[in-house]
Parts: sequence; C-alpha cells; structure tokens
Amino acid sequence: MAFESLSDKLNNTFKRLRGKGRLTSSDVKEAMREVRMALLEADVSYKVVKDFTKRVTDKAIGADVLEALNPAQMVIKIVNDELRELMGGETARLNIGPKSPSIVMLVGLQGAGKTTNGAKLAAYMRKQGKRPLLVACDIYRPAAIKQLETVGAQLNIPVFQMGQTNPVDIAKAAVQYAKDHGNDLVFLDTAGRLHIDEALMHELQEIRDAVEPAEILLTVDAMTGQDAVNAATAFDEALGVTGVMLTKLDGDARGGAALSIRAATGKPIKFMGTGEKLDMIEPFHPDRMASRILGMGDMLTLIEKAQQSFDEKKALEAAEKLRANRFTLSDYLDQMAQLRSMGDLNDLAGLIPGLDADALKGAKVDEKAMARQEAIILSMTPAERENPSIINSSRKKRIAAGSGVNIVDVNRLLKQFEAMQKMMKQFSGKNMKKLQKRMGRMGKMGGGFPGFGF
Repeated sequence: MAFESLSDKLNNTFKRLRGKGRLTSSDVKEAMREVRMALLEADVSYKVVKDFTKRVTDKAIGADVLEALNPAQMVIKIVNDELRELMGGETARLNIGPKSPSIVMLVGLQGAGKTTNGAKLAAYMRKQGKRPLLVACDIYRPAAIKQLETVGAQLNIPVFQMGQTNPVDIAKAAVQYAKDHGNDLVFLDTAGRLHIDEALMHELQEIRDAVEPAEILLTVDAMTGQDAVNAATAFDEALGVTGVMLTKLDGDARGGAALSIRAATGKPIKFMGTGEKLDMIEPFHPDRMASRILGMGDMLTLIEKAQQSFDEKKALEAAEKLRANRFTLSDYLDQMAQLRSMGDLNDLAGLIPGLDADALKGAKVDEKAMARQEAIILSMTPAERENPSIINSSRKKRIAAGSGVNIVDVNRLLKQFEAMQKMMKQFSGKNMKKLQKRMGRMGKMGGGFPGFGF
C-alpha cells in the first residue's frame, strides 16, 4: 500500500520523540533529519523535502513547543499540519462549468490508467446526480476504443465514438451529442504516449481550444515517483492543467508523487484510484491523507466506505432476525456480500485511529474463500438455508457437487455459521439493547457497520 514504508519510518521517529518526555532543539533537529531521509526514500523531490523540513523545524523549536507539557505531540501536530498543506490544504472539487454539458478533458501518459480511472470517475459523478458521457478520443492505441466501450458497458455509462477519425472532430461531435441527449458531463478520453512529445501536446491543445473544457485532469501513476512530477509540469506548461488524478495508490508506490506534485506545480490532487475494481476511486482529502501517513487513521473515509456498502433495509431485517434468533444462511450470504464490498481488511485497519495496522498484517477479505462459501449456500435449497440442521451426509454430497467444492468445505461453512449463531445468542435481550445503543451513533451516520448486520 502506498505510504506504508514512509508511515512506518515516521512513526518510529515519533516514538523516539515521545520516549524523551522533554525535548531540546537538538532532539527536534535529529528527528527532522530522520524525517528528511524518510521523505527522500519515499521519492519526494529534494527541494520539496528541504522546504518542508525547514518549515517544521522552525516551528518546532519555538519556545511554545519545547516548553509545552507534551512537546512530542506538538511536533507531530506541526508535521501533520505541514503535510496537509504540502498536499493542498483543502479538498479540491471537480470543476463544473456554468454551461451544460460541462467538459472534463482527461490527459496523461500511456499506462497511467487514464481510460479506466476516467470511467471510474464518471461513475462516481453519476452517484452525485450527473449524467456522464464517455468519449473515445484515443484513436492510436490498439483497442483503446474497445477498452472504453467495455468499461462503459460494465458501469452502464454511454460511450461516444467515431472510430479512427480526427480526435478534434470526435470531441466536437460528442459535445453536440451530449446536448441532444441530455448528458450534462462529458469525459474526453484523449490519447497518451509512452513519453511526452510535441505531436501529442499539439493535438491536445487543438482539442482544448475546440471544446473549452471546464477541467483538464491529468492522470498520474503514483508508482512513477518524481517522474510523475516531471510529466505533470510538462502537461501543465502546454495545456494549463487544472487538477490531478493519482492512480495505483493500492500498489507499492512510495508516495513521492502525492507529496511532490502540488508543491511542484501548484495543481491540486482531486481524485485517487485505490484499487482495480471499478468503484475504487475516492476524492483526495489532504487532511485525511496526512493523518493516514502519520498512523492517525481516517474514520471519515471508513464511514464513507461503510455508507457506500450499507443496505439499510437488509440491516434492519438482519437485526430483527438476530433478536428473534432467526438468522439464516441467506442472511449470512447478504452480510458476506456487504463485507466483501468493503475491501482489504488490512487497508481498513489503517483507517481506524489507534489500531496498529500490524495487528491485521496480511489480513484480507479472501475473495476466493468467500466465493466458495457463496457457491455452497447458493447450491442449497431454500429449506436448507432456513434450517441447516436438516443437512445430512447425502445433502452435503449434493451441495458439494453442485458448488464444485469438497464436503470438508461444506462442513467448515456449517460449523462457522453454527459458531456465529451461538455468538449472536449472547446478544439477546439486554445485551442486544446495549450493543444497539453503542452502535447508535454510527447508525445515524450510515445505519450500522456493513458485514455485521447490527
């Protein structure tokens, strides 16, 4: 996961600071040397690192910090504030022009994930009440048009294409199509190159001048480090980029791009791709990212993930069945589906303040195991799902054969479900009321925690 190494090194530095109690200016300077090395190893540009550590040091060696009751916490707060400012300070929104349709021009180097993440962004904006249209302006890369059509079909978003014709003509025709068909947001998927060249920039400038986009969004691969900053600078000088979308933050990216781009170009990071699934895109919140880098968690993002996965009606039904001890394998299947949609447990652990990510090191939602469990339950009859106690050896053989698993897997699932039922019985009566009271606050925010039916 991006920033993992940087986060570990910064936390080790701050642990040593906390252990000192009172701090001296030399303690702060020594800590800042370690912070500087950690940032450089994360592929943050030297100039950005130099300016950052100077600002933190100047503030941290002030008398109000060194004489504070808990100076180590004061230093951490300063680092957190400066990290937030380094990444842009405030959350930047997508530019929506006054005229309809509003046009977003997606630009970037080939291989950065522009096509897929552009489609993800269109789907995200549809959830915000927009009617997006994807436009295939990349006529050079083999299968680029087909890729956009495939992703658009998976997301149920219309795709406009005119084959291998002039990209400028495609863009202009797409805008007119959007006006005629009620699409209020147009995403132009433009051509990329393996490297920046004059022909690429000239074509992009012609498209920009022809349709006057409200947003020119540069897609940047977070794994390219400082090269991403160089690409961002070149695109900005040629086109006047208005924002950045970072991709592949779920990989082993060191994070240098996210910490350098804003400082180097002045352009805000607006969105980030967090995984391969088509719903894995999020607005970029500098304050939340700073907290995550420093191991402080990110409850707001966690709650938003819960809200996206949460089905209020199903959760209320599940809670009622738990109270009446009528929780079935069909309900269990629904809860698994909601938990699966939350993603990697290790990633979620990093969002919870105070929880050491090492506690869930390597823990993941095992997609294959859950798919097997789903197949097993779907191979059962309605009566068997309602009352698993009727499942004898011959039924187990039939279920195993129908789901393509071994009888051992069927037995394992039934034992897990039986153990869960026993645990749920403990939450009857007063215990359930106490649990509901504790969960009440989260219930108001999103209706409960998906995967657990409370």
